[in-house]
Amino acid sequence: MTVMDQATQLRQIARRASSRAQTIAITSGKGGVGKTNLSVNLSTVLAAMKRRVVLMDADLGLANADILCNVQPRFNLAHVVAGQRQLSEVLMPVPAGFSLIPGASGLAKMADLAESDRTRIVADLESIADNTDLLIIDTGAGIGRNVLSFTSSADHVFIVTTPEPTAITDAYAVLKVLVRCGTAGKISIMVNMAKNRDEAKQVHERIASVARQFLKTDIAFAGYVVTDVAVQQAVRKRAPFVLQYPNCGAAQCMQAWANRIDHHVDVTAATTRPSFFTRLSSWWK
Repeated sequence: MTVMDQATQLRQIARRASSRAQTIAITSGKGGVGKTNLSVNLSTVLAAMKRRVVLMDADLGLANADILCNVQPRFNLAHVVAGQRQLSEVLMPVPAGFSLIPGASGLAKMADLAESDRTRIVADLESIADNTDLLIIDTGAGIGRNVLSFTSSADHVFIVTTPEPTAITDAYAVLKVLVRCGTAGKISIMVNMAKNRDEAKQVHERIASVARQFLKTDIAFAGYVVTDVAVQQAVRKRAPFVLQYPNCGAAQCMQAWANRIDHHVDVTAATTRPSFFTRLSSWWK
Protein backbone atom coordinates (compact mmCIF):
# COMPACT_ATOMS: atom_id res chain seq x y z
CA MET A 1 0.00 0.00 0.00
CA THR A 2 1.41 3.39 -0.97
CA VAL A 3 1.69 6.36 1.37
CA MET A 4 -1.03 8.09 -0.66
CA ASP A 5 -3.36 5.10 -0.26
CA GLN A 6 -2.73 5.08 3.49
CA ALA A 7 -3.44 8.81 3.71
CA THR A 8 -6.70 8.35 1.81
CA GLN A 9 -7.78 5.57 4.14
CA LEU A 10 -6.97 7.67 7.20
CA ARG A 11 -9.07 10.54 5.86
CA GLN A 12 -11.98 8.17 5.25
CA ILE A 13 -11.72 6.80 8.80
CA ALA A 14 -11.57 10.33 10.21
CA ARG A 15 -14.68 11.35 8.31
CA ARG A 16 -16.62 8.33 9.43
CA ALA A 17 -15.51 8.85 13.01
CA SER A 18 -17.11 12.29 12.85
CA SER A 19 -20.91 12.42 13.05
CA ARG A 20 -20.93 15.67 11.12
CA ALA A 21 -20.92 15.97 7.36
CA GLN A 22 -18.75 18.60 5.78
CA THR A 23 -20.93 21.25 4.16
CA ILE A 24 -19.96 22.95 0.91
CA ALA A 25 -22.00 25.77 -0.61
CA ILE A 26 -21.51 26.53 -4.30
CA THR A 27 -22.84 29.94 -5.25
CA SER A 28 -22.42 32.77 -7.75
CA GLY A 29 -23.15 36.42 -8.23
CA LYS A 30 -25.09 35.91 -11.44
CA GLY A 31 -26.73 33.12 -13.37
CA GLY A 32 -25.22 31.49 -16.42
CA VAL A 33 -21.75 30.84 -15.00
CA GLY A 34 -22.21 27.06 -14.79
CA LYS A 35 -22.72 26.79 -11.04
CA THR A 36 -25.17 23.88 -11.11
CA ASN A 37 -23.19 22.00 -13.74
CA LEU A 38 -20.06 22.27 -11.59
CA SER A 39 -22.03 21.16 -8.51
CA VAL A 40 -23.28 18.03 -10.27
CA ASN A 41 -19.88 17.15 -11.72
CA LEU A 42 -18.06 17.78 -8.44
CA SER A 43 -20.53 15.51 -6.65
CA THR A 44 -19.95 12.87 -9.33
CA VAL A 45 -16.17 12.93 -8.96
CA LEU A 46 -16.27 12.86 -5.16
CA ALA A 47 -18.72 9.96 -5.23
CA ALA A 48 -16.33 8.09 -7.53
CA MET A 49 -13.68 8.66 -4.85
CA LYS A 50 -15.87 6.63 -2.47
CA ARG A 51 -17.25 9.63 -0.62
CA ARG A 52 -20.85 9.55 0.58
CA VAL A 53 -22.18 12.65 -1.17
CA VAL A 54 -25.54 14.37 -0.99
CA LEU A 55 -26.23 17.22 -3.41
CA MET A 56 -29.01 19.56 -2.31
CA ASP A 57 -30.50 21.67 -5.09
CA ALA A 58 -31.23 24.80 -3.09
CA ASP A 59 -31.59 27.05 -6.13
CA LEU A 60 -35.20 27.72 -5.28
CA GLY A 61 -35.72 29.99 -8.26
CA LEU A 62 -34.36 27.81 -11.07
CA ALA A 63 -33.86 24.32 -9.69
CA ASN A 64 -32.52 22.08 -12.46
CA ALA A 65 -29.89 19.72 -11.03
CA ASP A 66 -32.28 16.84 -11.69
CA ILE A 67 -32.12 17.57 -15.42
CA LEU A 68 -28.33 17.31 -15.47
CA CYS A 69 -28.62 14.07 -13.50
CA ASN A 70 -31.16 12.71 -16.01
CA VAL A 71 -33.76 11.85 -13.36
CA GLN A 72 -37.41 12.76 -12.91
CA PRO A 73 -38.06 13.20 -9.19
CA ARG A 74 -41.46 12.25 -7.90
CA PHE A 75 -41.01 14.57 -4.91
CA ASN A 76 -38.91 17.65 -4.21
CA LEU A 77 -38.28 20.32 -1.60
CA ALA A 78 -41.71 21.84 -2.15
CA HIS A 79 -43.29 18.68 -0.72
CA VAL A 80 -40.97 18.90 2.30
CA VAL A 81 -41.80 22.55 2.95
CA ALA A 82 -45.51 21.77 2.66
CA GLY A 83 -45.10 19.01 5.25
CA GLN A 84 -46.24 16.37 2.77
CA ARG A 85 -42.94 14.45 2.74
CA GLN A 86 -39.81 14.10 4.85
CA LEU A 87 -36.43 14.80 3.30
CA SER A 88 -35.56 11.12 3.53
CA GLU A 89 -38.49 10.43 1.17
CA VAL A 90 -37.36 13.12 -1.25
CA LEU A 91 -33.70 12.05 -1.26
CA MET A 92 -32.98 9.95 -4.33
CA PRO A 93 -29.96 8.12 -5.77
CA VAL A 94 -28.84 9.23 -9.22
CA PRO A 95 -26.88 7.32 -11.88
CA ALA A 96 -23.79 9.47 -11.23
CA GLY A 97 -23.32 7.75 -7.86
CA PHE A 98 -24.45 10.33 -5.31
CA SER A 99 -27.80 11.21 -3.73
CA LEU A 100 -29.85 14.22 -4.77
CA ILE A 101 -32.33 16.39 -2.88
CA PRO A 102 -34.28 17.87 -5.81
CA GLY A 103 -35.15 21.54 -5.66
CA ALA A 104 -38.39 23.24 -6.54
CA SER A 105 -38.57 26.19 -8.90
CA GLY A 106 -40.58 29.10 -7.60
CA LEU A 107 -40.65 27.79 -4.04
CA ALA A 108 -41.63 30.37 -1.41
CA LYS A 109 -38.83 31.74 0.74
CA MET A 110 -37.81 29.38 3.50
CA ALA A 111 -37.16 32.41 5.70
CA ASP A 112 -40.91 33.04 5.70
CA LEU A 113 -41.75 29.61 7.12
CA ALA A 114 -43.21 29.11 10.55
CA GLU A 115 -40.72 28.30 13.30
CA SER A 116 -42.01 24.72 13.61
CA ASP A 117 -41.53 24.13 9.86
CA ARG A 118 -37.99 25.52 9.89
CA THR A 119 -37.11 23.33 12.86
CA ARG A 120 -38.56 20.28 11.13
CA ILE A 121 -36.62 20.85 7.91
CA VAL A 122 -33.31 21.44 9.68
CA ALA A 123 -33.83 18.31 11.79
CA ASP A 124 -34.55 16.30 8.62
CA LEU A 125 -31.44 17.65 6.92
CA GLU A 126 -29.27 16.91 9.94
CA SER A 127 -30.58 13.35 10.06
CA ILE A 128 -29.60 12.78 6.43
CA ALA A 129 -26.17 14.32 6.99
CA ASP A 130 -25.43 11.86 9.81
CA ASN A 131 -24.72 9.24 7.14
CA THR A 132 -22.97 11.57 4.71
CA ASP A 133 -19.37 12.64 4.20
CA LEU A 134 -20.12 15.72 2.12
CA LEU A 135 -23.29 17.77 1.83
CA ILE A 136 -22.95 19.95 -1.26
CA ILE A 137 -25.47 22.77 -1.57
CA ASP A 138 -26.12 24.30 -4.97
CA THR A 139 -27.54 27.68 -3.99
CA GLY A 140 -29.29 30.25 -6.11
CA ALA A 141 -27.37 33.15 -7.60
CA GLY A 142 -27.11 36.54 -5.93
CA ILE A 143 -27.46 37.68 -2.33
CA GLY A 144 -31.04 36.85 -1.39
CA ARG A 145 -31.81 35.71 2.14
CA ASN A 146 -32.20 32.07 1.14
CA VAL A 147 -28.80 32.08 -0.52
CA LEU A 148 -27.13 33.82 2.41
CA SER A 149 -28.63 31.40 4.92
CA PHE A 150 -26.81 28.50 3.25
CA THR A 151 -23.60 30.26 2.26
CA SER A 152 -23.13 31.94 5.65
CA SER A 153 -23.60 28.61 7.45
CA ALA A 154 -21.47 26.29 5.31
CA ASP A 155 -17.98 25.07 6.19
CA HIS A 156 -16.64 26.14 2.80
CA VAL A 157 -18.15 28.48 0.19
CA PHE A 158 -17.07 28.38 -3.44
CA ILE A 159 -18.03 31.46 -5.44
CA VAL A 160 -18.18 30.53 -9.12
CA THR A 161 -17.34 33.16 -11.70
CA THR A 162 -16.20 33.35 -15.31
CA PRO A 163 -13.63 35.74 -16.83
CA GLU A 164 -16.41 38.04 -18.02
CA PRO A 165 -16.28 41.48 -16.33
CA THR A 166 -19.94 41.35 -15.23
CA ALA A 167 -19.46 37.93 -13.64
CA ILE A 168 -16.33 39.12 -11.81
CA THR A 169 -18.13 42.21 -10.51
CA ASP A 170 -21.07 40.16 -9.28
CA ALA A 171 -18.77 37.59 -7.68
CA TYR A 172 -17.09 40.35 -5.69
CA ALA A 173 -20.51 41.67 -4.64
CA VAL A 174 -21.37 38.26 -3.19
CA LEU A 175 -17.97 38.04 -1.51
CA LYS A 176 -18.41 41.45 0.09
CA VAL A 177 -21.77 40.50 1.58
CA LEU A 178 -20.48 37.17 2.87
CA VAL A 179 -17.51 38.78 4.58
CA ARG A 180 -19.67 41.46 6.18
CA CYS A 181 -22.15 38.82 7.33
CA GLY A 182 -19.37 37.05 9.19
CA THR A 183 -19.59 33.84 7.16
CA ALA A 184 -18.60 30.87 9.31
CA GLY A 185 -16.48 28.98 6.80
CA LYS A 186 -13.72 29.48 4.28
CA ILE A 187 -14.44 31.36 1.04
CA SER A 188 -12.75 30.50 -2.26
CA ILE A 189 -13.05 31.61 -5.88
CA MET A 190 -13.68 29.02 -8.59
CA VAL A 191 -13.19 30.23 -12.17
CA ASN A 192 -15.27 28.48 -14.83
CA MET A 193 -14.96 28.74 -18.62
CA ALA A 194 -11.35 29.93 -18.48
CA LYS A 195 -8.95 29.72 -21.41
CA ASN A 196 -6.23 28.33 -19.17
CA ARG A 197 -4.78 28.49 -15.66
CA ASP A 198 -3.11 31.85 -16.28
CA GLU A 199 -6.39 33.52 -17.16
CA ALA A 200 -8.09 31.93 -14.16
CA LYS A 201 -5.33 33.12 -11.82
CA GLN A 202 -5.69 36.64 -13.20
CA VAL A 203 -9.42 36.58 -12.49
CA HIS A 204 -8.80 35.39 -8.94
CA GLU A 205 -6.13 38.01 -8.34
CA ARG A 206 -8.44 40.80 -9.53
CA ILE A 207 -11.01 39.77 -6.93
CA ALA A 208 -8.48 38.92 -4.21
CA SER A 209 -6.58 42.20 -4.50
CA VAL A 210 -9.76 44.26 -4.07
CA ALA A 211 -10.78 42.03 -1.15
CA ARG A 212 -7.43 42.58 0.55
CA GLN A 213 -7.66 46.33 0.06
CA PHE A 214 -11.27 46.99 0.99
CA LEU A 215 -12.41 43.95 2.99
CA LYS A 216 -9.10 43.21 4.74
CA THR A 217 -9.46 39.53 3.97
CA ASP A 218 -7.64 36.89 1.92
CA ILE A 219 -9.63 34.85 -0.58
CA ALA A 220 -8.31 31.49 -1.75
CA PHE A 221 -8.06 30.27 -5.33
CA ALA A 222 -10.09 27.05 -5.57
CA GLY A 223 -9.14 26.23 -9.14
CA TYR A 224 -10.58 26.53 -12.62
CA VAL A 225 -12.41 24.66 -15.36
CA VAL A 226 -11.40 25.32 -18.95
CA THR A 227 -13.83 26.16 -21.72
CA ASP A 228 -14.57 22.83 -23.36
CA VAL A 229 -17.06 21.81 -26.06
CA ALA A 230 -17.50 18.51 -24.21
CA VAL A 231 -19.34 20.34 -21.42
CA GLN A 232 -22.23 21.47 -23.63
CA GLN A 233 -22.31 18.12 -25.41
CA ALA A 234 -22.78 16.39 -22.06
CA VAL A 235 -25.49 18.86 -21.02
CA ARG A 236 -27.44 17.98 -24.16
CA LYS A 237 -27.15 14.34 -23.13
CA ARG A 238 -28.32 15.24 -19.60
CA ALA A 239 -25.20 13.69 -18.09
CA PRO A 240 -22.15 14.87 -16.11
CA PHE A 241 -19.28 15.64 -18.48
CA VAL A 242 -16.84 13.85 -16.16
CA LEU A 243 -18.66 10.61 -17.02
CA GLN A 244 -19.42 11.25 -20.68
CA TYR A 245 -15.97 12.61 -21.54
CA PRO A 246 -13.63 11.63 -18.70
CA ASN A 247 -10.48 12.56 -20.63
CA CYS A 248 -11.56 16.05 -21.68
CA GLY A 249 -9.84 19.13 -20.29
CA ALA A 250 -12.82 20.19 -18.20
CA ALA A 251 -13.04 16.74 -16.57
CA GLN A 252 -9.36 16.87 -15.64
CA CYS A 253 -9.93 20.27 -14.02
CA MET A 254 -12.86 18.86 -12.04
CA GLN A 255 -10.74 15.95 -10.83
CA ALA A 256 -8.07 18.37 -9.61
CA TRP A 257 -10.70 20.41 -7.74
CA ALA A 258 -12.16 17.31 -6.11
CA ASN A 259 -8.67 16.17 -5.07
CA ARG A 260 -8.03 19.49 -3.35
CA ILE A 261 -11.33 19.32 -1.50
CA ASP A 262 -10.59 15.77 -0.41
CA HIS A 263 -7.18 16.77 0.93
CA HIS A 264 -8.05 20.05 2.59
CA VAL A 265 -11.47 19.66 4.20
CA ASP A 266 -10.70 20.07 7.90
CA VAL A 267 -12.75 17.61 9.95
CA THR A 268 -11.39 18.82 13.30
CA ALA A 269 -12.25 22.46 12.66
CA ALA A 270 -15.76 21.53 11.61
CA THR A 271 -16.43 19.56 14.78
CA THR A 272 -15.16 22.15 17.24
CA ARG A 273 -17.50 24.99 16.27
CA PRO A 274 -21.29 25.19 16.06
CA SER A 275 -22.58 22.87 13.37
CA PHE A 276 -23.89 23.95 9.99
CA PHE A 277 -27.37 23.08 11.18
CA THR A 278 -27.10 25.24 14.29
CA ARG A 279 -25.88 28.14 12.17
CA LEU A 280 -28.61 27.58 9.59
CA SER A 281 -31.30 27.57 12.29
CA SER A 282 -29.97 30.85 13.63
CA TRP A 283 -30.07 32.41 10.17
CA TRP A 284 -33.65 31.35 9.55
CA LYS A 285 -34.67 32.80 12.90
